[in-house]
Amino acid sequence: MPLIISYSLHAVELPFRGKFEHAASSRESSSSLFLELTLDDGTCGWGEALPRSYVTGESRDDACTLLAESILPHLIGMEFASFDHLISFLVRCDGVAPADWVPPGTPQSAAWCAVDLALLDAFGKHFGRAPFEQQSPELPTGFRYSGVVTSSRSWKQTAQLLAYRLLGYRALKLKVDDQSGPAEIARIKRLAGGRIDLRADVNMGWNVSQALTKMPALAREGVRSFEQPLAADDFEGAARLVSETGLDVMADESLNTRASLDRLIKTSACTAINARVSKCGGLIATLARCREAREAGMWVQIGCQVGESSLLSAAHLHLCAKFAEMRHAEGCFGKLLLTEDPAAPLLQMRGGGRPPRLPAAPGLGVRIDPEIIAKHRVDHWQSDTPST
Repeated sequence: MPLIISYSLHAVELPFRGKFEHAASSRESSSSLFLELTLDDGTCGWGEALPRSYVTGESRDDACTLLAESILPHLIGMEFASFDHLISFLVRCDGVAPADWVPPGTPQSAAWCAVDLALLDAFGKHFGRAPFEQQSPELPTGFRYSGVVTSSRSWKQTAQLLAYRLLGYRALKLKVDDQSGPAEIARIKRLAGGRIDLRADVNMGWNVSQALTKMPALAREGVRSFEQPLAADDFEGAARLVSETGLDVMADESLNTRASLDRLIKTSACTAINARVSKCGGLIATLARCREAREAGMWVQIGCQVGESSLLSAAHLHLCAKFAEMRHAEGCFGKLLLTEDPAAPLLQMRGGGRPPRLPAAPGLGVRIDPEIIAKHRVDHWQSDTPST
């Protein structure tokens, strides 16, 4: 049986082509971690995650320390007799490390994502398997990505909106803040085209009073849903927004584990979720969250972290092919955002939000260039040999 013989963990800053801003953060590089697992037959598998403290409670340093000290040593010597045995293990884990590795309740969704993807990639390559059995070889008919518009009110935003219109995008997500109002939404619709499907992402930028005023006003201008309008832990306030406005409220930062989704469902705190592989504990757990949300009557958006390479984009595409019931998708920005992408082939959306082809190779279906990883690496851990 193939077994894991070594790991290499890399803290990486992949530079952006420009600054990306929203109400919760502003960044110019990815703040990523990449995990390489090597099997005894020489097969290498890679995982990626983008820890965000305001999303899962993990900084990149936190995630790397947890991996290096508490998770990765347990992987050395692990073996799986078949790919199905690996899937069974990941299903039992459900987006977190086994309880005897890491105390339950420890923030770890991003850290475990890197493990989940590296295991799927390594053993998928060994056994010649894609992540999901009976997965469609194609993405859903008519699948299109949404464009994303930052909260910047400069000429760059105007140019971005006109470009989206020219390229034929059907849907846009707007990063809004406490200054956003109906006049701004009306302007955006004029620039992007009157038929554009608009969603607002508040990134926890409002309080309940602001949201109760702003949501109906923006909805009258054509905004169809509101992503994370309140602080991530304000489930009671979010439930008020759902009941008092009758509008779609999407949970993003409020969702990263099964327990958080259970609480959202029990409190009726949202009508939709934004499922992102990096924040939900990897590919296997994210599929489970999508299915559970849909069974609870919510609609699903499959999203991404800002700065994902084509490695996480590959996982995202596999999820989109498996869970065809999604209403919207965001991802595969590739070199539209990154100056360099360490994964090949480049998985980048095309004009109008058209997706790239689903990777066909075993595992996640991409290759990693170690030289690009090393070029942008800021810290490094190896099996039993930490280094800087």
